[in-house]
Amino acid sequence: MEFRGSFPALVTPFCDGVIDWTALEALVEAVIEGGSAGVVPCGTTGESPALTHEEHDRVVFEVVRMAKGRVPVLAGTGSNSTAEAVRLTRHAKEAGADAALVVSPYYNKPTQEGLYRHFMTVADEGGLPIVLYDIPGRCAVELSLETIERLSRHPRIRAIKEATGRVAKVSEILSVCDLTVLSGDDNLTLPICALGGRGVVSVLANLLPSEISRLVALCLEGDLVEARKLHDRLFPLMKAMFLETNPLPIKTALALEGRCAEEFRPPLYGMEAGNRERLASMLESRSS
Repeated sequence: MEFRGSFPALVTPFCDGVIDWTALEALVEAVIEGGSAGVVPCGTTGESPALTHEEHDRVVFEVVRMAKGRVPVLAGTGSNSTAEAVRLTRHAKEAGADAALVVSPYYNKPTQEGLYRHFMTVADEGGLPIVLYDIPGRCAVELSLETIERLSRHPRIRAIKEATGRVAKVSEILSVCDLTVLSGDDNLTLPICALGGRGVVSVLANLLPSEISRLVALCLEGDLVEARKLHDRLFPLMKAMFLETNPLPIKTALALEGRCAEEFRPPLYGMEAGNRERLASMLESRSS
């Protein structure tokens, strides 16, 4: 598959404690109709750490079914256990996913050699093209440039979701290897694409798929003037998506529009009242 464009990191809608498959299918339809290049189930935005193994497997299976081959499915299959990451990746392949988004092991804090061996094992045994996911703010470890370059030699490791918050790392990565770089932060999509990135794994695209798709398209077309105008219009909402821990704001925004229940899987709970009011006011002013 081609890692180019906007890839919404799908929320997982819940209703009375179980997954709301109807709401999830409506979301998949909306983001595909909005021009998204692919869909990403079971990422952080999908509350994957709180899904059971059975739920995780079924979400991937159902999203593949819902996508109906219209766009590729980039399934989140990361774990802090190498064996579990391999199992999730193998299942995603069996379910029909096109690639796997594999986050660095969290909490364990492996060394760079441990990170290298983890990703190589998943790439060797999982059977799918791999997108590395580097997000030290969640995982307490960062992939070094040397480790990224070593991993890039594996034929199944094709791209990296860059979520360190350091735009300079994009240039560093592209200076040592030919991995495709995808932004891991909506508000950094413009600068990352300007430096050679090819798209974004997006939170805001759950709500505004056509706008995020358009932003990436403008960047890749080299029309940075129009891209900047669109970025500036979207920037307040991009920031609002992180008023509190992702996915609290994006799921709340979807709920305010009647697209899913305002329900989260513990230990995540609803937004603080003041932040929720700020978000609701922003959405209301945008639609008025």
